[in-house]
Amino acid sequence: MMSLRERKKVKTRISIQKCAMRLFLKQGYNETTIEQIAATAEVSPSTFFRYFPTKEDLVMYDPLDPLIMESFRLQPAELGPIQALRATMQAVFGSLSDDELTEISQKGKLMTTVPELRSKALDELVRSFDVFARMVAERIGKPSEDLTVRVVVGAIMGVMMSVLFTVPQDHPMNLFTSMDAALGQMEKLLAL
Repeated sequence: MMSLRERKKVKTRISIQKCAMRLFLKQGYNETTIEQIAATAEVSPSTFFRYFPTKEDLVMYDPLDPLIMESFRLQPAELGPIQALRATMQAVFGSLSDDELTEISQKGKLMTTVPELRSKALDELVRSFDVFARMVAERIGKPSEDLTVRVVVGAIMGVMMSVLFTVPQDHPMNLFTSMDAALGQMEKLLAL
């Protein structure tokens, strides 16, 4: 359970991010300054930097990450990693409002169209790889350094990245429907 202080930090982080996304949509990512974001969020620039070291980090922050990790861990043990991930995505993204799905879609579009964000997304992919490898290793009872674990995680992330960079993000559910379908295809191929 999060303390009151932790909850306030999450709330402030999300508020800053929402203000920034509104500005990015209105005037463009590169045209939006940190000072404008801080002023819109009613925080000082130094407060902004306590929450987000860079403007790129602001777009990369995903408050759903802890929910996704927890949901993945709670999936039934008999599910393989791909099945558990698909069930997790359905549970987490199926519970979101249309506005929340739209925000995710807008962030995805920024990450795939703004070069510095695309670069940062690839850096995040490396970090996420190790986190997800530990979770998959737990699920299949192997060490996270095991080649099977690394191959499965690499394949899953490859599928997700290919969908992110090729599927039009004109409707928020497009991305998740396409990811689920692609993971379903991979599941049949790997029989995991």
